[in-house]
Amino acid sequence: MTNHKVRYQDSSDLSDVPDSSIALVVTSPPYPMIKMWDEFFFRRNPEIKEAVAGSLFSDAFELMHVELDKVWRELFRVLLPGGIACINIGDAVRTHNSDFRLFSSHSRILRSCLDLGLHNLPNIVWRKTTNAPNKFMGSGMLPPGAYVTLEHEYVLVFRKGSKREFKTPEEKKNRRESAFFWEERNEWFSDIWFGLTGTGQNLDHPDLRRRSAAFPFEFAYRLINMFSVKYDTVLDPFLGTGTTTLAAMASERNSIGYEIDESFAVLIESQAREVVSRANTHIRRRLENHISFVRERLNQGKPLRNINVNYGFPCVSGQETQLLIRNLKKVIQKSPSLFAVEYFKSPQEEFVRDWNEILESEFAS
Repeated sequence: MTNHKVRYQDSSDLSDVPDSSIALVVTSPPYPMIKMWDEFFFRRNPEIKEAVAGSLFSDAFELMHVELDKVWRELFRVLLPGGIACINIGDAVRTHNSDFRLFSSHSRILRSCLDLGLHNLPNIVWRKTTNAPNKFMGSGMLPPGAYVTLEHEYVLVFRKGSKREFKTPEEKKNRRESAFFWEERNEWFSDIWFGLTGTGQNLDHPDLRRRSAAFPFEFAYRLINMFSVKYDTVLDPFLGTGTTTLAAMASERNSIGYEIDESFAVLIESQAREVVSRANTHIRRRLENHISFVRERLNQGKPLRNINVNYGFPCVSGQETQLLIRNLKKVIQKSPSLFAVEYFKSPQEEFVRDWNEILESEFAS
């Protein structure tokens, strides 16, 4: 069973989270110098509003990041040794009196986290899909006044100290069960991610509609499975609509989320209660995709020399042989801000087969 807490308060103070207790942070903060987030920063420091009103954009940009710095300091405190922080951030462009310029939030956050003592690992560029018919900005086809469009965001990846160690037999077994497939590794651990798009929510509150789907479920699910093991605790200090919590539930991890806007509570509770079907569909798709990969690889004449002991299907690497992705059984809402998730202990019956015999029969025919 895993537990999931939601705190409706400012995340610049995580005093109720113990030191060195968080294995992974997955978050996307409000983006400085993006107009829709101005009010978020204005409420925290009136000097920011004055700077924007006076078109002192460089000052406003720095003051906004000073507010985010408070959260990064807390993240450093609560991360356990070897813990990972994944911060999704996009840069911003803004124009004043025809002066168009870029505000590089990713580089400012990178500098702040390095100053805290976090180690930067290879980052991810999230290449976002755009349907804009005219992508150019500025003077169109006339040089030199046209501007490159921003069609990507960053996932900054940090680690606190050296690589995490798993020492006891129980820790090592849990880590092996938390493995991902070889073919998933090849896709997930690329430095450029394509094809992940957010899904808009049907929300009643106009502000929630604007703020929904900062990143999609698969985005958070992927990061959680890449950088944590089962029963770890995942933290999101800017929870929003609760995507990180849902992905942690689907991944057999615990989670803590902070969201200052309590109007998200109804949506988060509703999605948590309905996560079983969504998560199990996602898990089934992972297993089906692996079977498809196995068939394709065998069709190409490439060997798979290892067998997963839980499902019986072939796999490429010996590190996949104990992988086990449990289905969710039920969600128990213990309070408006606390959920527990129960999981089936055994692997999914429909995937437990003598796959070698099945596959040999298919290819023999």
